[in-house]
Amino acid sequence: MKIGFIGLGKMGYPVAENILNAGHDLSVYNRTAAKADPLKDAGASVASNPAEAAAGDVVFTMPFSDDHMDEVMFGDGGILAAMKPGAIHVCMSTLSVVTADRITQAHTDAGHGYVAAPVMGRPEMAAAAKLFVLAAGNAKTIETVQPIFDVIGQRTFVLGDRPSQSNLIKLCLNFMAASAINSMGESMALARKCGIEPDAYLEVFTGTIFPGVVYQTYGKIIADENYDSPGADLDLGIKDVGQLIEAATAQTVPMPIASVLHNNFVMAKARGNADKDWAVVAKLMAENAGIE
Repeated sequence: MKIGFIGLGKMGYPVAENILNAGHDLSVYNRTAAKADPLKDAGASVASNPAEAAAGDVVFTMPFSDDHMDEVMFGDGGILAAMKPGAIHVCMSTLSVVTADRITQAHTDAGHGYVAAPVMGRPEMAAAAKLFVLAAGNAKTIETVQPIFDVIGQRTFVLGDRPSQSNLIKLCLNFMAASAINSMGESMALARKCGIEPDAYLEVFTGTIFPGVVYQTYGKIIADENYDSPGADLDLGIKDVGQLIEAATAQTVPMPIASVLHNNFVMAKARGNADKDWAVVAKLMAENAGIE
């Protein structure tokens, strides 16, 4: 299958690499062209713009934000005008519901297939092809691209025929992860101030009622205060929780905890942690507790 891939960030690059390693004819594009060099050396072709990468059967996109996705879709050299009739766009970005619906309508009008397929997992899971794919769209279209999902993830959840449904679920899951990070940060600050070693506390809560990957992964980051290798940074938290609040407001659903989390991410960034993992909000809790 001739596939394009646009957006070679921390998540996009390993996903594209796994697609290439599965033997597909892959064309890649990234705004910073040098990021594509290792894939070129491994046999991928490098497109000069998004449109060139979208000339095949399927094009995957994974830009960071709604604005970047608009540029890829509708800008000069964008994919919408370049895709052939019947071609499929798979968007793996975490988008707002409004943007996802707008992209869906544009592809419907143009006679293209469209699947929203944001993923759950950090970069190391992407490299190991262990992502969870949250797919929504036409069932036959999802069936067509399922073999590609199989080489990048451990499981695909099919979530309905409206693509933005998967984007909303991804925002809700990220909100729950952010809530867990914040609660671990607060409770670990209390434990530390009472003389309890972070690793001991981590062992207890991950070994009893909180054994999940979010608690294990981010609990270890917080216990070790190892925020310098971000799998997800503060801008991602600010963006995703902000998009969740936007979706909730549109449906008149109060989400007061989300507003607190958003404020915490903004505050952590304002204190000079923009390049840190989003779990650095736990450092904020420690500082507020007078812990250096």
